[in-house]
Amino acid sequence: MVDVPYDRVRAVEWREGAVYLLDQRVLPTQLRYEVCVTATDVARAISAMVVRGAPAIGVAAAYGAVLAVTAAYKAAGRHWLQAARNDLHLLRQSRPTAVNLAWALDVMEGVMAQVRDLDPRAALEAEACALHARDIAANRQMGLYGAALLPKNARLLTHCNTGALATGGFGTALGVVRAAAATQGIAMVYADETRPWLQGARLTAWELIEEGLPVTVLVDSAAASLLRRGEIHAVLVGADRIAANGDTANKIGTYGLAVLARHHGVPFYVVAPTSTIDVKTPDGAGIPIEERAPEEILQCQGVTHSPAGARAWNPVFDVTPASLIDALVTERGVVRAPDEAKIAALFAK
Repeated sequence: MVDVPYDRVRAVEWREGAVYLLDQRVLPTQLRYEVCVTATDVARAISAMVVRGAPAIGVAAAYGAVLAVTAAYKAAGRHWLQAARNDLHLLRQSRPTAVNLAWALDVMEGVMAQVRDLDPRAALEAEACALHARDIAANRQMGLYGAALLPKNARLLTHCNTGALATGGFGTALGVVRAAAATQGIAMVYADETRPWLQGARLTAWELIEEGLPVTVLVDSAAASLLRRGEIHAVLVGADRIAANGDTANKIGTYGLAVLARHHGVPFYVVAPTSTIDVKTPDGAGIPIEERAPEEILQCQGVTHSPAGARAWNPVFDVTPASLIDALVTERGVVRAPDEAKIAALFAK
């Protein structure tokens, strides 16, 4: 495997019984960590988007579960499982769309069921750390699979942030960029600014600049004109939840980008670990779409730019039909033209 530096900082770190979350709301102007010492702290940080990106949210939730059970064991002894339920529920409800959150908590609760009345702390800490390490390993593997789909010195278009900041490390779609840059070169990465939180302009651009990779930021509405020029080799995006048939929920604007890519004959690739696939949800219609406060649209960095009385519709995600996805890149392999049968086969490997 190619030894590629996967990040200069970590979005989520476990240090001496506390969760350190890189506050992504203030990047790139500030490098600041929020220290979470309770499960409630972690849940609030997830809700407030201190940490974001489905895999990173899952890792943070796993460590949050460790904090929940540690506090419950200290308070209730061998009755810790019942005492921890409220905190675990709070974590599970902190973001509704990102399926990795529920997946990570399911993994942790599986360990809880095994230890039951015993002291669970060491086992849960070990599992959370192992889950974090598995995410990084999966990202590295996806990077190699995805890079194999690209030509040398590719020009790529991305949306939102899918790098080390959105994952345990290395990244999903941006992990493909990292792997391709190391093996065959990257001519340019065009990053949609990604309104309203500007994850592309702030976070993707920052990650790439930090590693000396070329990046050009564009407003989301410029993507059509860029694709029309015929200079983009592929569109790479991540995912927050993938239904059993391949329909994919990702940051708002992804669906429109997929339509544009299909119209202009540009491959559209979704890069995500299998933990993001929700086999219990048949199709995109069943994916819950989070809506956030209208102020995120009507204001910018606290300054109101819309007239009083104006309303805002602020869905955080949209759903891209599987029919618009040329390939789904996972740590288990590449699924071209994903559908229900192909995704089921992926889990049979």
